[in-house]
Amino acid sequence: MALTFDDGPDPVATPPILDVLESVGWRATFFCLGSQARRSPGLVRELVDRGHEVGVHGDAHTSHLRRPYTWTVPDVQRARDTINDLTGATALWFRPPYGAVSASSLVAAKRAQLQVVLWTSWGIDWKPDATGATVAANVQRTLRPGATVLLHDSDITSAPGSWRSTLEALPILAAAWREAGLTVGPLREHGLAG
Repeated sequence: MALTFDDGPDPVATPPILDVLESVGWRATFFCLGSQARRSPGLVRELVDRGHEVGVHGDAHTSHLRRPYTWTVPDVQRARDTINDLTGATALWFRPPYGAVSASSLVAAKRAQLQVVLWTSWGIDWKPDATGATVAANVQRTLRPGATVLLHDSDITSAPGSWRSTLEALPILAAAWREAGLTVGPLREHGLAG
């Protein structure tokens, strides 16, 4: 299954999450905001250096539902260009902010040559009352082999400090998934056409 993170990179939250991922031997796809990537360019490069994949989450974390393509296209292209420049790779994936797919999202993705990817299971780790146990339980409740799991490596659009619940959930999920014999990786290893 594919493990994905949204809203980063964040200089406070992303490094400890990367350390836990390394300790359990997982690689993931990080859907980065272009604005966040420009604030922490070294961290974007570190994601790739550590074997992770970087996707596009837009430049600003703004819903596309009421935005015309004249707004979404430049937003997505600006984020894609930032990410491609920083990673030295070509981003393949786009996840619209909030998972809100609109016609303008689809136009922006097509023009940026990105494939739209949502999720099938999520931790609901952005809520103020989230804990490692609740995040793991939320993921497990909807988890099926072949899942695309959504977590967050930043709290810029979530409750302050909510990323800590994600961090606490990772070892819980690692134990459960190891016992279930599940293989975890980035989207590029998930069998999706790029």
